[in-house]
Amino acid sequence: MEKIKRPKIGLALGSGGARGLAHIGVIKVLEENNIPIDFIAGSSIGAMIGGFYASGININIIEKIALDANWREIFSMIDPHLGQGLIGGKKVKTFIEDYIGKKEFKDCKIPFIAVATDLKTGEIVTLNKNEMAIAIRASISVPLVFKPVEIENRTLVDGGVSAPVPVDIVRNMGADIVIAINLDKHYYNEKFKTGWYDTANDTLNILRHHLAHLNTINADLVIDMDVSKSYWYEFVGGQDKIEIGEQTMKELLPKLKELIQQKTK
Repeated sequence: MEKIKRPKIGLALGSGGARGLAHIGVIKVLEENNIPIDFIAGSSIGAMIGGFYASGININIIEKIALDANWREIFSMIDPHLGQGLIGGKKVKTFIEDYIGKKEFKDCKIPFIAVATDLKTGEIVTLNKNEMAIAIRASISVPLVFKPVEIENRTLVDGGVSAPVPVDIVRNMGADIVIAINLDKHYYNEKFKTGWYDTANDTLNILRHHLAHLNTINADLVIDMDVSKSYWYEFVGGQDKIEIGEQTMKELLPKLKELIQQKTK
């Protein structure tokens, strides 16, 4: 009798700063419904949450880490730097290591790729070798905020600059079904202001919106998160974002289960 073969499922966790706490809600719902995750690729906050989870940290612990964040802790991770970014990033890397230690990609419970961008060439860079902490630190390196990371003669910044939702990367890992979590569906700003920062921020959000749309074209299931009211730096009080992730994933569960059934051999 031929054994039934289930499809391999991959998550493409998008960039978006604090809005990415919604990824936690998505993963929680998948776990609650016994839907396996076989591959993960993440850009920026997607790399941090995806990397923590792929390394073996329980999603409920990841949620607690996120919800325990306070402004004192966040400011304690700022190490002022003059040059390529306002923040040097050493303390952020230490924060990551506090949870995953010196773990390497080969030690992951789930195959994982952190996505970064080569500042010199503009190329998408996939990181899946050696220590995870430095790769995640590279993937979250928001330009002008964090100092870029040097890895193998490449100057790396935020993965969201080149691949805000790394769908094709997950597909190439071997996923039969790719679930894309897009945090850039809504680029409008209900708190619209005409100051220089807001104008620059809104302009970048529009660019990210269009690039994210292109990234998600080949996904099997796109989860568009309505987190437009949140700024990228609003990490404190993240329960609402996690709940948005949970609710949105619950609404799309029937569609996902239908996809799994269609692709089961």
